[in-house]
Amino acid sequence: MCGLAGIVLSHPGRPDERTLLAMRDVQRHRGPDEAGIHLGEGVGLGHRRLSIIDLAHGQQPMVDEAAGLALIYNGELYNFQSLKVELEALGVVFESHSDTEVLLRAWQRWGEDCLSRLVGMFAFAIWDMRNQRIFLARDQIGIKPLYYGFTRSGDLVFASELKGLLAHPDVDRKLDPQALEDYLALGYVPDPKSIYRGIRKLPPGHWLSWHAGEPEPTACQYWDVSFNRATDKTPDEAVATLRALFDGAVQSQMVSDVPLGAFLSGGVDSSAVVASMSRASPQPVRTCSIGFDHDGFDETVYARQVAQHLHTQHFERRVSAGDYDLLDTLAGVYDEPFSDSSALPTYRVCELARTQVTVALSGDGGDENFAGYRRYRMHAWESGLRARLPLGLRKPLFGLLGKLYPKADWAPRPLRAKTTLQALARDDVEAYFHTVSTTSVAMRQRLYSARFKQELQGYTALEVFRAHAKKAPTRHPLLLAQYLDLKTWLPGDILTKVDRASMAHSLEVRVPLLDHRLVDWASTLPPALKLKGATGKYIFKKALETDLPHDVLYRTKMGFSVPLAAWLRGPLAQRARDALLGGAVAECGYFEPSVLDQLLREHASGRADHSTTLWKLLMLDAFLRNTQQPVGDNTGVAT
Repeated sequence: MCGLAGIVLSHPGRPDERTLLAMRDVQRHRGPDEAGIHLGEGVGLGHRRLSIIDLAHGQQPMVDEAAGLALIYNGELYNFQSLKVELEALGVVFESHSDTEVLLRAWQRWGEDCLSRLVGMFAFAIWDMRNQRIFLARDQIGIKPLYYGFTRSGDLVFASELKGLLAHPDVDRKLDPQALEDYLALGYVPDPKSIYRGIRKLPPGHWLSWHAGEPEPTACQYWDVSFNRATDKTPDEAVATLRALFDGAVQSQMVSDVPLGAFLSGGVDSSAVVASMSRASPQPVRTCSIGFDHDGFDETVYARQVAQHLHTQHFERRVSAGDYDLLDTLAGVYDEPFSDSSALPTYRVCELARTQVTVALSGDGGDENFAGYRRYRMHAWESGLRARLPLGLRKPLFGLLGKLYPKADWAPRPLRAKTTLQALARDDVEAYFHTVSTTSVAMRQRLYSARFKQELQGYTALEVFRAHAKKAPTRHPLLLAQYLDLKTWLPGDILTKVDRASMAHSLEVRVPLLDHRLVDWASTLPPALKLKGATGKYIFKKALETDLPHDVLYRTKMGFSVPLAAWLRGPLAQRARDALLGGAVAECGYFEPSVLDQLLREHASGRADHSTTLWKLLMLDAFLRNTQQPVGDNTGVAT
């Protein structure tokens, strides 16, 4: 795994070497083993390497003057060996065993068409010296990040992390109000936005190309999940295919020249990965787990059960429920507001894993592929009800009932009808957006100051979901929800969380459940094989029944979370009060002080649970303090 940085000038000359080195070396954690730069006419490429494959070779930038190409690359190609064989049959001669050289030769042979042949996680930049053109690409799912933007003088700059671009003195650092609205709705900034107006994320499955003098480029999509249900599959057929695809993905991701292990939470997905690894490995798999010393948030007993069942070499660490001191550290790790509280245990499990291995396999992606989240079940049920009445009738009827019905978070789940009534008044896309919004539109409107509302000019984060839904290849409510998660939640939250937390410890994390071939195949499954009654991930669990205990597969899902509500009524209460009423959030002018005070008081008293919103605001406060910049009048954070 590696860190990239690059500058492509808009005018003749060579980029400033010190600037390029600053952009590269601020990402040293992504690649502590080696570093290199390439400076040429019009371009500067910087690279930091975490050596995983062919440790003695594969140094970057990889430059072939004869071919007129220079490559910097972050990630792993899991099919590089078969690609190498294919290229050798075409007469290509290799000088190393690295996947970096395979990627360079694949580009040399096939150009952008090579993307359709790549299986892996990657972000890379190819400089074409002869045509003075840069080509950037990101993997199909968005496992590896790539940020880009233009300086005030018109140069294209790019890097693996935001901090790489922010090391360039000419990058615009004004906040994007729309990105801030997205964050406050969702808890992360979804692709292709970043928190800064002048910096973008290259979306998953996209590439872009640019030559000095051209307008700012538009990212081009080369892959999308199909959701193409060609023929219905029987459960037995699906199980057989699933096991073959899954085991193949796991085995291909176990290739490493450095120590390798896995995360193990005791949940279905991580247990499945470890079970597959155990079948393929002659040695016990090294597994790592993190637990909390707080009732209801500790899964280590289940992880231990699976570790014993699979005979792994298991490592475990318990984290104090007071581990919220990481808050400021995480603000520096993520570079933009990010409020998924499971980033705390993720950071700690990566810290633990790095003491044992350099590469770890993760179970991320199982819920998105096979409909494991409870929200999928609720969305499908509500969509069935919506289909029975036209929107013109549902909207006024259920909208009124939703307003009149009291909010009852404290009540048994069957009595919490307010949210369901409100959902029935919406269409499927709006309803699902409100399901995943961790701060409601009504709450956001209460929080926002008149100034911030004016800057938004009517924009809401719902537009992100509307835009993706227009391009969705399916209208089935369950499949549409999965598609929206693959475009927003998965790359914006889950994969961002794991990439930054792991790279902070120079740990490479691989995600076999997100092999894009497996993702696409899973999308074609009939919905009834994913969600069967109250059982999510039905076919995946069936495929694992010969490998894992029944109570591991079918126990209630816990999730990887922290006791936010208790923290914010206890040891974090005063800190939250100081930050939100007297810190950067209070000073930025985007929020109503009286509403901030009301949320704090209601939460502290137990009258309401505002923990998710308060944590978002705390992480925003940490981000604003971390930027060490004042807030401008109507342009966000200015420098």
